[in-house]
Amino acid sequence: MSAADSAAAVEAVITAVDTTTGVRLATPLGVDVPRWWPWDARGGAVDLCPDRIEVRVVAAALPLPPLLDKTADALRTALVGTGWAHARLCVVVTELDSAAFESDEGVT
Repeated sequence: MSAADSAAAVEAVITAVDTTTGVRLATPLGVDVPRWWPWDARGGAVDLCPDRIEVRVVAAALPLPPLLDKTADALRTALVGTGWAHARLCVVVTELDSAAFESDEGVT
C-alpha cells in the first residue's frame, strides 16, 4: 500500500472518529493544534500496519462497551474499499474525559 493510500485511510479514520459522538482522537500534543501546523496532528493517534489498525481515543461518554462498539462500526464503515478493510481493529481508550461523568444517567 502506498503513502497516498495510508494518508487516505488515516483521513477516513479521523473523519469517522470526528462524526462519532462521545469520543475524540487522543492527540499526541494534548492541546488544540494551531492552524499553521503543516499536517493534522490527530493522525498521530492512528497506527496503520498491513494487518492491524490501532486508534487511540479519549472517551467522553460511558458506558464504554457500547461506545467502543459504535466507534468500531464507524471505523469499519470508513475503511471499506481501503487496503485495511479487513485488518484487525484495536480501539484504545487512553483517557476518560470528565464529561463522561456528567451524565444524568449516572455511571454503570
